[in-house]
Amino acid sequence: MKERVLITGASGFIGYHLIEEALKQNLDVYIGIRKSSRTDHLKGFDIKYTYPDYTDLSSLKKDLRENKYDYIIHAAGATRARSQKEYNHINAGYTHNLALAVLESGIKLKKFVLMSSLAAVGPLNSLTGIISEGTAPHPITAYGRSKLLGEQNLKAFSSLNYNILRPTGVYGPWDSDIFIFFKQVAKGIEPYIGRTEQKFSFLYVTDLAKASIKALFAGNHKIYNLSDGNFYDRYELAASIKDVLNIKTVKLHLPVNFVKVIARVSEKYSSLSNKAVVVNTEKIDELMGVNWWCDIEQANAELGFYPEYNLRAGVAETIKWYKTNKWL
Repeated sequence: MKERVLITGASGFIGYHLIEEALKQNLDVYIGIRKSSRTDHLKGFDIKYTYPDYTDLSSLKKDLRENKYDYIIHAAGATRARSQKEYNHINAGYTHNLALAVLESGIKLKKFVLMSSLAAVGPLNSLTGIISEGTAPHPITAYGRSKLLGEQNLKAFSSLNYNILRPTGVYGPWDSDIFIFFKQVAKGIEPYIGRTEQKFSFLYVTDLAKASIKALFAGNHKIYNLSDGNFYDRYELAASIKDVLNIKTVKLHLPVNFVKVIARVSEKYSSLSNKAVVVNTEKIDELMGVNWWCDIEQANAELGFYPEYNLRAGVAETIKWYKTNKWL
């Protein structure tokens, strides 16, 4: 009999790849989504649907008792919100309620894997050094603070078997965020904010999916930083895109203060429509972080996580998908 996994937030970019990898590993996959979620891209998968209400503890316990999951990958969350309160409600509150429901439901859950983010730690302020699992967290965005709070909420349940994953900048097929930069470069424009020297790290989405499934079966009460293991300067993502597309571009270095003014105007405009803006002033600070390079030795040693894709290989696969699906 197949072991059963619940993947929350599975209708999104990362969720799609989590489903794909879980099925490859012969797991019986249930996906927890909103009834309003778009699911037409999931029709080819042999999966079952459930609609958890993370604000209702009794309904969560009912779902858990009925479906008796062996594992949970909690990837549901908000990457855009209008306030710190809203981020905390979704990214930390939902985590707390789901973990509490697991314990109160009495199901014999083998592992709860939380999809956090390297944003929960924040960047280093110097090009020297590397972010490890022991680096003191100093998140610089409301999103990062909410992800750190979600981690702390999960850690409070010491009787629960859990692991926490902190992926860095994730890209690949179905991504629509970093795609914005891909699209600009494809048009011949490389936009940058200021001229600060930086170290970035990236992770191709299928490598993240493999690490997530591995974390179901190894480690306990552990945090794992995840990237492809390399660091890249601020121009290397565009260089890889240009290399694959065989194009030339014009670099635009926009003044930091000018970009922040534009972001503030965008924030005010979006607040009138009661929507979360894609790029706000905090996102600018995140993009301006000096050093996002992270150590993945713990994931290597304990999960057997060895990324298949470096940036150049991942970009090539991503562009191939964008072209096939007419995004580019």
